[in-house]
Amino acid sequence: METGAIDHTPEAIDVWAAELPMRFGGQAVAVAVEQSRGSLVFMLTKYEHLVIFPVPPTLLVNYRKSFRPSGAKDDPSDARLLLDILVLHRDKLRRFNPATAETRTLQLLVEQRRKFVHQKTPYSNRLTAHLKMYFPQVLEWFDEIGSNIAADFLEQWPTLAKLQRAKPATIERF
Repeated sequence: METGAIDHTPEAIDVWAAELPMRFGGQAVAVAVEQSRGSLVFMLTKYEHLVIFPVPPTLLVNYRKSFRPSGAKDDPSDARLLLDILVLHRDKLRRFNPATAETRTLQLLVEQRRKFVHQKTPYSNRLTAHLKMYFPQVLEWFDEIGSNIAADFLEQWPTLAKLQRAKPATIERF
């Protein structure tokens, strides 16, 4: 059992993780991480000698409260609590079983898509508000202002004046 501090950089974490097999004779090393997913967890999955145990933040918060009713929090004491949880309650933790590289990539892409879809509504509302003031006709011509065709139309003709200068044949081809 060992504790220490590591700089919060990917390079420092890589050096630390790469040195562990030499320090512990190639044995597997259990690591508790206060997150269930994220860049640190995925970064550590490339090391076969690391056995990662994600600790949900709420578990650590409640564990901390049982020893510090004030809820005082700092990184060194939280690291010691994580170590306690890992050593004393490992049987209650779930080991992180990393997916394949392709599955992890798909998970990240799905998460990004979900974030983009979530952002679409506020952007559509903002665009609608601006179009009401500057180019309200577009709102009558397109049922869904967030659609690809509406976006393509606005890229081609961002103002009524530019649309009026376009040839009717060009607009019909569009």
